[in-house]
Formats: sequence, C-alpha cells, structure tokens
Amino acid sequence: MHEKMPVKMTMFGNFLNKNHDTSALNGRSKNNLQWRRTVSPSRVLRREQKWLRMLANWESFMSKNYRKVRERCRKGIPTSVRARAWLYLCGGQLLLERHPHEYEELLAAPADPKCVDDIRKDLHRQFPHHEMFIREEGPGQQELFSVLRAYSVLNPKVGYFQAQAPIAAFLLMHMPAVQAFWCLVSISDKYLSGYYNPGLEVLQRDGDILHALLRRTAPAVHRHLVKHKVEPVLYATEWFLCALTRTLPWDSLLRVWDCFLCEGVKVLFKVALVILAGALGPAKVRKRAAGLCETLEVLRHPPAAVLEEEYLVYHMQRLPLTEDDFQFEHQRQTARRRALAARG
Repeated sequence: MHEKMPVKMTMFGNFLNKNHDTSALNGRSKNNLQWRRTVSPSRVLRREQKWLRMLANWESFMSKNYRKVRERCRKGIPTSVRARAWLYLCGGQLLLERHPHEYEELLAAPADPKCVDDIRKDLHRQFPHHEMFIREEGPGQQELFSVLRAYSVLNPKVGYFQAQAPIAAFLLMHMPAVQAFWCLVSISDKYLSGYYNPGLEVLQRDGDILHALLRRTAPAVHRHLVKHKVEPVLYATEWFLCALTRTLPWDSLLRVWDCFLCEGVKVLFKVALVILAGALGPAKVRKRAAGLCETLEVLRHPPAAVLEEEYLVYHMQRLPLTEDDFQFEHQRQTARRRALAARG
C-alpha cells in the first residue's frame, strides 16, 4: 500500500455518471432514506465560506491544521468549491504552478503511436451516456484524448494504462483539461504509484494487504473467501486501478474522492472492506454463494444500499483499524514478497 500522506502543498461499473439512475440510486430513494443527509442551505453556505478561507490560506492549513482539513473532507466538500479543493488536495495546483506551460508542450510533442492508438480505442468506453462524452469526436472525447496522450509523453515508462481513462474522464467532468491533467499525474504517480507498472506487482501486494485487513475487520467473510479460493486480484483489481470510478454511484463517488484525495490510498482499502463486509457479511448470502463464481457474482453486484454515500462513510469511519494497522500490514506484505522473490 502506497499511503499518500497529507501533501502540505510543499510537496507536493459498472458505468456511472451525473445522470446515473440505476438500482444503486433507486435503492436509496426507496429503502435507504435513513442514510440520506439533509443539509440546509445556510449550512452549505457556511461550509463554502470555510472552504474558501482554507483555500485562500492553503499552505498554512495543511502544515498547521491538517486534521481540520481532513474533518471537512470527510463531511463532504461543497459542490461549488470541490474542483478547486481537489486540485489543491492532490498537489495538482502546485504542479501546475511549477510547470505552467508543460501541458501545452506535451501536446505538441510526438507520442508513441501504440499509446495513441490504444487511447483512441478506449475513448468511447468512458461514461458513454454522460453528455460530455456521448458524442464521438466531441469536445469531451477530444479533451480526454489530449489529457491521456500528454501523460503518455510525460511518463513513457507507463505510457497509457487503460484504467487511467475513467479517472481522467471523471476529473474532466469537474475541471479544465490542464488541471485534470496535473491531477491525473499526481494520482497516477503518487496516490497509485506502481499500480500501472507492467506485472501489477504492487497491486498484487496491496491485494494481500486488503486480504489481511479483512481478516481483522470481517473474519467470517475472510474465511469464506479463503475457503472458495477467491483471491483479491479477482474482485478488487478494478476497484483499485480505477479508484472506484467504475464501481460507485455518483454521490458516493464524489464523497469518497473527497476523502481519497485528502487521505490517500487507504481510503480505497476502507471502501473495499466496507463493500466486502456489506455484500458477504450476512450468513445467508455466504451460504448461497457456495463457490468461487457465485461469490464473485455477489461482489460484482453488491447490494445498492452498501454502495450508498452515507452507508459507506459511516462504516468507513468505524472500521476497527488504526494507522499502525495499515503500516504494519504494508511492511509485512512487502517483506513477504521480497522474501518470495529472493527464493525464486
């Protein structure tokens, strides 16, 4: 697990879209009203003002009062300031200030023809019913192509990795292309460092970390997965590689990303643990999922209520895990894989 610690600004499905109205959202309206938050306009205004003050004094807040930033991210960033907050949280603003003209230079530079071809093939798959990307060769798809192509030139070691496309598309729904690009750079190279390297070794290690943490948080679910040989790579790969952009309903995704860009990749672990416990926690579900294929089917289609914004946030914050638990499992799984590699 590559924990992206607070950046202090000195260092820095499942298809879903804004109009998403499948069972995940319908479930909330029918059966899960207890998880809906009602926030008054006056409270929204107060939160906006607080965020504007923080953004105007960003370095000071991140260096001296990070806990307050984290607390406000966990409550949810107001829509009116979310794009700017994300840009600051992930370090994209700092990268943009350091390299004000580099995006345009990357667009003008030659790119690997294979990367260019692969990117073009994937453009129509990203949020295909969202108004921004619905038209082939439309402005949205053109901007998405430019952002992904620029990254492939900036980081030829990775080039283009398919899971970057939904992340870039999600960012473009909130901010101009140059800002989305630098956020993508930060997410790919810092938050998800190593995920897009050949062999996916880092992802496999983080799958082992997830499995170990699950043994602590939901032992019955862990035993079920072990019994039926359901490895994390079989169900969690898309969750992590795409940073949940292909998994969660729109409102849930926004709220989780507010936390993800503030706290780092451990948020993806927490969401994964909540989904696993929510989907396979009931004994009757585990009894019906009496094999590998049946278990994977449950995890590919978790109950709508489990993916709800308030359900996820509530249970994420109540997981019996500490920072030390994450760090311990990271060190343990890293050492285990090094030992295996040495023997091999």
